[in-house]
Amino acid sequence: MKILEVFQRGNQRHMTAEDVFRLLLQERSDVGLATVYRVLAQFEQAGILCRSHFEGGKAVYELDEGQHHDHLVCLDCGRVEEFFDPEIERRQAAVAEAKGFSISDHALSLYATCTKNGCPHRERKG
Repeated sequence: MKILEVFQRGNQRHMTAEDVFRLLLQERSDVGLATVYRVLAQFEQAGILCRSHFEGGKAVYELDEGQHHDHLVCLDCGRVEEFFDPEIERRQAAVAEAKGFSISDHALSLYATCTKNGCPHRERKG
């Protein structure tokens, strides 16, 4: 239950198993890294969490709240922002249909460089 609470607090929406483990250690929870991996896999199978693979190859987990969204990943600091754009969704469906496909599911991740002056997330990376 403590692992689920880490996600529900919402301080960080997308977390690796190591991120979860680190937060549990800070709370002085007696949970091993292997247990964190096992519970994350169980939560994913149960539909509680969604798993994504962003650049770097590590699995990142987030609560599955039942609403589709895509991801914008910062190449400077690794921060992930969620977004939903109806026009992108329509275009994807139109392209699939034109090619003779019907989309059953998809994951879109855009990798970009932050253009914000004084981005606080970029400053935390170093």
